[in-house]
Amino acid sequence: MKKIEAIVRPSKLEPIKEVLFGADVKGMSISEVHGCGNQHGWKEFYRGSEVIVNTLPKVKFEIITTDDRVDELVKLIVETAQTGEVGDGKIFVLPVEEVVRIRTRESGEVAI
Repeated sequence: MKKIEAIVRPSKLEPIKEVLFGADVKGMSISEVHGCGNQHGWKEFYRGSEVIVNTLPKVKFEIITTDDRVDELVKLIVETAQTGEVGDGKIFVLPVEEVVRIRTRESGEVAI
C-alpha cells in the first residue's frame, strides 16, 4: 500500500476531486495548507511597509491506495494540476505499513 500526498494550487481542488472520484478513488483527505517551494517568497507592501511573503496557500490531497494504482493516480493528478507555471505543486509517494478501519477492525487493503 502507498500514500499519495499531492500539494497543489487551490484552484485545482474541484478538478482533481472530480478526476479522482471518476477513477473510483473511494476516499481521500483534503487539507488547506501553506508553503513555499523554489520561489521562496516575494516582497509586497502593506500599509506602506515592505513585507516579505514567503508562503502561499495550497491544497493537500492524501490518498491511500494499492501499489498497482499509484502510477495511474499520480498521472491523473499531474495531468489535472499542471499549468506549466511555477507553483504547480509536488506529489510525494510514501509506503504505508498498515491500515485499520476502526468501525469494523478490518485491516490491510480491505480497510482502504
